[in-house]
Amino acid sequence: MRQSPKELEESARVVTRRGLVVGGLQLAFMGMLGLRMRQLQIEEADQFRLLAEENRVNMRLLAPPRGIIYDRNGVIIADNSQNYRIIIVREDAGDVDEVIARLKEIITLDEDELERALKEMYRRSPFVPVTLADRLSWEDFSKVAVNSPALPGITPDVGLSRYYPMKGDFAHVIGYVGPVSDYDLSKIEDPDPLLQIPKFQIGKVGVEAKLEEKLRGKAGNSRIEVNAAGRVMRELDRDPGTPGNDVQLTVDARLQNFVQARLAGESAAVVVMDCTNGDILALGSAPSFDPNKFVRGISSADYNVLREDRYIPLRNKTVQGTYPPGSTYKMIVALAALEAGVVSPGETVWCPGYYQLGRRRFHCWKRGGHGHMNLENSLVQSCDTYYYDISQRVGIDRISEMANKLGCGVRHDIPMSAVAEGLAPTQKWKQFRYEEPWRVGDTLNASIGQGYTLASPLHLAVYTARMASGLDLQPRLIKTLGGEEQGAGTPELLDISTSSLRLIRKAMYNVSNGSRGTARGSRIVEDGKELAGKTGTSQVRNITAAERARGVFRNEDLPWERRDHALFVGFAPFDAPKYAVSVVVEHGGGGSAAAAPVARDVLLFAQYGGVPPLEAYPSSQRERIKSMYEAMTLAEPEPPAPGRSRA
Repeated sequence: MRQSPKELEESARVVTRRGLVVGGLQLAFMGMLGLRMRQLQIEEADQFRLLAEENRVNMRLLAPPRGIIYDRNGVIIADNSQNYRIIIVREDAGDVDEVIARLKEIITLDEDELERALKEMYRRSPFVPVTLADRLSWEDFSKVAVNSPALPGITPDVGLSRYYPMKGDFAHVIGYVGPVSDYDLSKIEDPDPLLQIPKFQIGKVGVEAKLEEKLRGKAGNSRIEVNAAGRVMRELDRDPGTPGNDVQLTVDARLQNFVQARLAGESAAVVVMDCTNGDILALGSAPSFDPNKFVRGISSADYNVLREDRYIPLRNKTVQGTYPPGSTYKMIVALAALEAGVVSPGETVWCPGYYQLGRRRFHCWKRGGHGHMNLENSLVQSCDTYYYDISQRVGIDRISEMANKLGCGVRHDIPMSAVAEGLAPTQKWKQFRYEEPWRVGDTLNASIGQGYTLASPLHLAVYTARMASGLDLQPRLIKTLGGEEQGAGTPELLDISTSSLRLIRKAMYNVSNGSRGTARGSRIVEDGKELAGKTGTSQVRNITAAERARGVFRNEDLPWERRDHALFVGFAPFDAPKYAVSVVVEHGGGGSAAAAPVARDVLLFAQYGGVPPLEAYPSSQRERIKSMYEAMTLAEPEPPAPGRSRA
């Protein structure tokens, strides 16, 4: 049908309008597409580039080198050694069993270690690396590296592991590190990401634990390029992190080694302090153990040997062990009485061999008695009766106040595990602790370092150093941290009269050098190096009246665990005190026989800076001393390597 001109004109207008709508829609679509492409290619380019990068690049956390620990002279006592190890990432390995089977064909794997590693691997996220084997030889490490293309998910890696070159000498001082445990993580509110690295090592006890955050450092990271199969192609970038702070202790490695060697075969402790500034020069606890065994995780067999040893080698006896101080406590009682003005130096007390309190007798160690005793002679001959008498006059509270002033019955602030507070008992303490009143008999027992009174070897060393110097010395174990001096300062004078301290020092000199001194057998005969000290013997059992009647058993006739503890405290040289020492020999018997000889040898070694000459000993003892030194095995600590920091 032929359209009219008007109809044709109308139809053309409709077509044009539709074309404009369609064209507009197409133009709008193209515009939106262009805008989206611009957004994707320009505005969001960094985001998509990052997503692509994440598929191509892996980030791995790097453990920083742990801080080195040195002695006061720069000798390394805790170091880091290279550790060749094999790491597996479960996500990259695919069939883990097949990969491990291939690895076993290349190197020998410890089955126990492998089992622990697999348990750890399945406990963690699949992308977390887990150590399959460590401390590999270079040959085994090289074999794995060469065959790595056939071992998906397996990476040969070189890390650092803690190493203690002097083994047991410093085990109780610096402690040891070990793998992070779930228990360790449970104690930390916001754990460092480093602690999530399998087998990452942290300090467990001692200085390693107390200065953990300072020694640990800050984590680094490594950017690794991988291909589509997840195989490492190359390292793109590495930030090693911040190494831990180096630490320098106040201890002397040579003196510490000598102390440990001298205590061989004993259950004992020795503390040596500098009388001029409070530096701790040695902290020896015997027997000791090799802390290197704990670094990887000690075996059950090795741990049981240590745990079942009756000498308890895992306990640090220098700061954790507390003992009745015995007669070493008498100097505290004497000073308290002198300062309170309840006794004069020349006043005497009669000792018939006991002190009568009501119907009970408190016995002196000398059954027949000492006769008339003044203060100086009571210390020289260690008369118990004298202290039974004067302790009632001065009272337990003033005795304990003096003990605190001299460093006993307080917890000293040094970075070691389980530092004991000890006990200088008071009337208030007993009422609070036992809900019982203090009795006169309690004071008599405390006056000779028995009863409730307890002190660690560290307490006794601090107490002796303060008496010898007249200074309020604070024990210091950390010399520098990260190169900065720690805790150094000028000590104040003790609030004790010089005349009282001088009298006590003179008595201590005669204990070691007087004709009737209890430690005369352990005197030093070299001029200018003389020793002043005090012996002590603390009971670990009650002696019954029946036993006294028939004769008290000698210590050597008793089982070891029922023998008395032997103690000695002293300082040298007498004229210008430099070194203070405390010695406790568990169940050693008498202090004069078991503890004083050890103290004499240690003080001589400290003064000479090495094994002392025989001329420093009484002539009658020189052959025996010579044989003793010939039988001892002393290590010569290696000096720091060239270029190593000395902290």
